[in-house]
Amino acid sequence: MLKLHTGEYNDRVTLFAEVILPLAISRNYTYRVPYEYNQSIQIGQRVVVQFGKNKIYTALVHQLTTDAPALYEAKYIISILDERPLVTENQLRLWQWISSYYMCYIGEVMNAALPTAMKLASETKILLNREQEFDKNLLNDKEFLVVEALEVKDELSINDVMKVLGQKSVMPLIKSLTEKQIVLISEELNNRYKPKIETFVKLHRVYNDQNQLKELFSILERAPKQVDLLMVYLRLSKMQPSITKKQLMEESGSSPAAFNALVEKDIFRLEKKEVSRFSEPEIELIKNYTLSAAQQTAFEEISEGLSEKKPVLLHGVTASGKTQIYIKLIENCIKEGRQALYLLPEIALTAQMIQRLQAYFGDNVGVYHSKYNDNERAEVWQKTLNNQYKIILGARSSVFLPYANLGLIIVDEEHENSFKQFDPAPRYNARDTALFLANLHGSNILLGSATPSVESYYNATSNRYKLVSLNERFGGVQLPEIQVADLQQERKQKSMRSHFSGLLYTEIELALNRKEQVILFQNRRGYAPMLMCGTCGFTPKCVNCDISLTYHKHDNKLHCHYCGFKEDIFYRCPACGSTQVEQKGFGTEKIEDELAILLPNARIARMDLDSTRSKYGYQQLINDFEERKIDILVGTQMVTKGLDFENVSLIGVLNADAMLNYPDFRAFERSYQLMTQVSGRAGRRASRGKVIVQSNQPNHKVIEWVMYNKYDQLFKSELAERSGFQYPPFYRLIQIDIKNKDLNQVNESAEFLAKELKGQLGKRVLGPEFPLIGRIRNYYIKTLLIKVEKEGVSITKVKQVIQAAIDLFYTQKENRNSLIKIDVDPY
Repeated sequence: MLKLHTGEYNDRVTLFAEVILPLAISRNYTYRVPYEYNQSIQIGQRVVVQFGKNKIYTALVHQLTTDAPALYEAKYIISILDERPLVTENQLRLWQWISSYYMCYIGEVMNAALPTAMKLASETKILLNREQEFDKNLLNDKEFLVVEALEVKDELSINDVMKVLGQKSVMPLIKSLTEKQIVLISEELNNRYKPKIETFVKLHRVYNDQNQLKELFSILERAPKQVDLLMVYLRLSKMQPSITKKQLMEESGSSPAAFNALVEKDIFRLEKKEVSRFSEPEIELIKNYTLSAAQQTAFEEISEGLSEKKPVLLHGVTASGKTQIYIKLIENCIKEGRQALYLLPEIALTAQMIQRLQAYFGDNVGVYHSKYNDNERAEVWQKTLNNQYKIILGARSSVFLPYANLGLIIVDEEHENSFKQFDPAPRYNARDTALFLANLHGSNILLGSATPSVESYYNATSNRYKLVSLNERFGGVQLPEIQVADLQQERKQKSMRSHFSGLLYTEIELALNRKEQVILFQNRRGYAPMLMCGTCGFTPKCVNCDISLTYHKHDNKLHCHYCGFKEDIFYRCPACGSTQVEQKGFGTEKIEDELAILLPNARIARMDLDSTRSKYGYQQLINDFEERKIDILVGTQMVTKGLDFENVSLIGVLNADAMLNYPDFRAFERSYQLMTQVSGRAGRRASRGKVIVQSNQPNHKVIEWVMYNKYDQLFKSELAERSGFQYPPFYRLIQIDIKNKDLNQVNESAEFLAKELKGQLGKRVLGPEFPLIGRIRNYYIKTLLIKVEKEGVSITKVKQVIQAAIDLFYTQKENRNSLIKIDVDPY
């Protein structure tokens, strides 16, 4: 690989750039560097290139060399988009690792990593350069035709140019016209990231003199509206150094005419400046705080582990004050002049955590997640690259940011499967990627959880990580009291109130009477998971997927949660005509609805995917709940994760059985985590909280472990099970899905691939089998599961075998319509 800068090439040499294209192709492509770019091209810059006959793309320079490609003639790079690299060498190494480990293409990693605003628009269009003078007589016939067409129509797509010329190969001609600066490529102009520009207002400097200012007021005495506007400006200028036009107009309520008059008289002067899209925190900075004795001990043990350059796992019970320890570690990192990354599994958690971190660190905190728009994400990218943010708080995609000097990574709630990207590729786990990222930067990494994943806890007990325990709640508050409501017994006694046991309903009423808040957890959104005809048993299903439709009352439609299909609800069975249509099961929407009937004076809100789709949906709900505008919060998994409310005294787990009976080897682990995490939202301050778990299996061992905080027993039980049945942490899993719209073809394709893999890997290959949902978006699915020992077997060689089998698979004509999805560490 050549050095990042190419200034060493003073002689006239021909450079070639191997670039990453944002496409699912197995190899990078090499382009010739025009001589005039020799001194400016650098690894990590974006370049515009032609790929195929009629497409141009934004690619990323990966390597520079003087060796021409042997198998094809290299095309020229059309242009360079950046003055300096947009992507660092460490990022490129991370991309390569993700591509290799998760068996995906590096172009797919590039697509996931770069904000959309930094990728050019996909549709290639050209337009006439109106600022360039040229002599039409010097154009050849084809160039003349294109220019004439552009004079009639402002812009042409590549397809339009093909039609004008009556030929398919048009990129060389367009390249020639761009080099002559006769036409422009619209993507080059519409680079989507645009800085936010604000207009600032300043008083002409002559009026800094008090005498001149008095004279100005006497001149304006016949224009009272202008005087009022000037007075507002002077008042604001005493409170802040700069005033925007927007702010001045809002504060004064003045008309544009009065403002424009002051500008025309040269009293106000305007200046346009680039500003951040993120508001400055209006929170008083907290400078000093003291750790408890238990926190201090944990902090010292963590520091000892980090000094040994080991990953550290902090196993701290809910409300033990892990966040304050994180803040202390971040403080130390910043004092050393390095950056910190704070990873959270859900956007829902960032709203509360932003406020906490900003209270300590002010505007040193940058936030990065998918609810931000394109320009906001691009701005965070640039500021991280320029080392303007000392702390990044974000969801899983923040591992892709261009850290200039990363010193600490904190992965909070490390057990959460929200850290895993399922679709599209790359199907990476941000926790595991963060471990590699820390190694790349030589930075410290801390994993924290009240309910660690079995794999992380196993690594800690095997001395791969340093294990630190924090077993008491901050301030000496007791862990919540957990009681189980036996649903079978309650039904016999007829004490159920809708979906609420008598025990839970009574406790809700008591909490509301004490002016305390309640959280109810039901891990299913919608109103009713299924409709069924009571006469013939008909159940409406999605037309695209093998799944029953969920009823949503807010729009009175049946929804598919996999493909988004919707249809109107029916009141008469389409199959037999019966009106005995019944709703089966219940979701968060139904709980919210029925609570409003049972407790008409209670203020009830719902937190799930449907109620938090807007950009600030999470934040608004959390703020309202914190300010006690909500008495009862009903929610899905979102309410279980790290939220901290001081007035919550009661938690209700409405249906523990659905979690415990889910067909997945992680069912008990996930059930324990969810129930423990949601229980931890109760009684986090002065008084002890209470948790009611509703179940038909009140004596289930997992519920007992949750009641008595027996994580060690869960861990030992899971370890024994997984060792016997060949699951993580003893085995690696690779899942391969074969998809096809034809049922017979998916069966044949899956059998072909299974035969090839079993010939090489033997009994490690299980399947093919239909998954729980065997058809999604009209594609039938067959699944192969490969279990690979962690000891004594090279996972790299196994992946090579898999890739070779897939390459052979696609050489067969009958398999070409089948799609293959590879998921490494799928659960």
